[in-house]
Amino acid sequence: MASKQREISTSEFFTKSRHLLVFDNPSKALLTTIKEAVDNSLDACEEGGILPDIYVEVTTLAEDRYRVLVRDNGPGIVRAQVPKIFGKLLYGSKFHALKQSRGQQGIGISAAGMYGQLTTGRPVMIHSRPGTKAQAQYYELKINTKKNEPDITKDQVVEWEFGHGTQVEIELEASYKRGRRSIDDYLELTAIANPHLELTYMNPAGDEIQYPRVSDELPVEPKAIRPHPYGVELGALLAMAHESKARNMQGFLTSEFSRVGAKVAEEILEKAMLPAKTKPKRLNRDEAELLVRAITQTKIMNPPTNCLSPIGEEELEAGLRKVVEAQFFATVSRRPSVYRGNPFLVEVALAWGVDGMNNDDLAVLHRFANRVPLQYQQGACAITKSVVGTSWKKYGVNQSRSALPGGPLVVLVHVASSWVPFTSESKEAVASYPEILKEIKLGIMECARQLGVHIRRGVRARDEEKKRDYIKSYIPAIGEALREILGLSEAKEKKVVATLTDTLERSRKY
Repeated sequence: MASKQREISTSEFFTKSRHLLVFDNPSKALLTTIKEAVDNSLDACEEGGILPDIYVEVTTLAEDRYRVLVRDNGPGIVRAQVPKIFGKLLYGSKFHALKQSRGQQGIGISAAGMYGQLTTGRPVMIHSRPGTKAQAQYYELKINTKKNEPDITKDQVVEWEFGHGTQVEIELEASYKRGRRSIDDYLELTAIANPHLELTYMNPAGDEIQYPRVSDELPVEPKAIRPHPYGVELGALLAMAHESKARNMQGFLTSEFSRVGAKVAEEILEKAMLPAKTKPKRLNRDEAELLVRAITQTKIMNPPTNCLSPIGEEELEAGLRKVVEAQFFATVSRRPSVYRGNPFLVEVALAWGVDGMNNDDLAVLHRFANRVPLQYQQGACAITKSVVGTSWKKYGVNQSRSALPGGPLVVLVHVASSWVPFTSESKEAVASYPEILKEIKLGIMECARQLGVHIRRGVRARDEEKKRDYIKSYIPAIGEALREILGLSEAKEKKVVATLTDTLERSRKY
């Protein structure tokens, strides 16, 4: 039995467990491949201070085989990093950085390339150019799944017409479908959440779809923050202490955590009954447990929120208007809050009176996390639970029990965080932490109140218009009755009718 045991590489594990990365069916595989490439392009452009211009092309090669091409105008990738980014799982720079970002685990684009390699045997093809003065480099590579290392089959300098940026091409087995949870739907939602994006999409039928940029301002760049004490568990605290370069525990607490000054550190150590001069490298499990307990008993300021980059109310409405035609829009951007020491922020937008929808339809719900659309596992998501749990009837919107509201309504909810608590590795549903549920519901209610005012105003206006129409229809009969009762001439009758009609019109304008 012992002779059969061997080490399993990361790539081997995900090769046999690709459902964890949402490559468990052909349509999801196509969507996930495009999603990972587009997310990388957006992050690269924003980090480079460049307004993103992204081109996506999906070409049908056979009934069940497609080629995906994604090109951006970002800063490109330096030659030494290209093979590692595209040919090695769990390789990235964002996992340990506590700030808002689309990707964090270093799995996405390399996993998409690995799936393409497994299903078609074809390598990933990459063009990259770091600047107009630099040479463009072309790579073809595969992943050595036993070693989790890139196997480079082609590496050469090429002529490339684009001044800077990155282009990735992946061939894969997949299926293309339109409608909800499709790549068309994903790209449309990406355009909503990123109003600064210029997106061109060439679908498998050869139709070019343009999503123009509606904002010339890049999102505020989030800043990396240190961990907050409230979010650190015992094992992590021990590991941090043993790796710290601080000479004593007071220095460790003030240098490794956010919002911990000298006085707060002194209070924590006093409650934990630990000497300030204790060396972090010598901290044992029992002492760490006392320290964790002391932290929970100490009042510590919330972590800084400059690690977040919300969409913003105006930009969110502009993005929604780009793809949705409706009578009424409302947007709310909540103040930052905290769960387990991690800052987060909730934004909500509503569109009412949406073209193509009627009162019998269920509302359309769009979920986002760190500007990325969430396409699957809707029922397991905290966003869905908050929308369903809101009493929409009090705002004039129909709702059946335990269901989404009804009517020509689109609801959009965005959760931005330095670390979004997803329910699984596929990152498709936000976990139901009480703090997150509360903030989402408050944001929804704030937007729904604005919608309720609009609906009630419309109901009153329709009622008044109906009453005026009744009066207007009876004015001629009133004129005739007055002529008979008062013995008026026909000319005077017309004058009375004209006066009544004029009064009615002036009241309508008022």
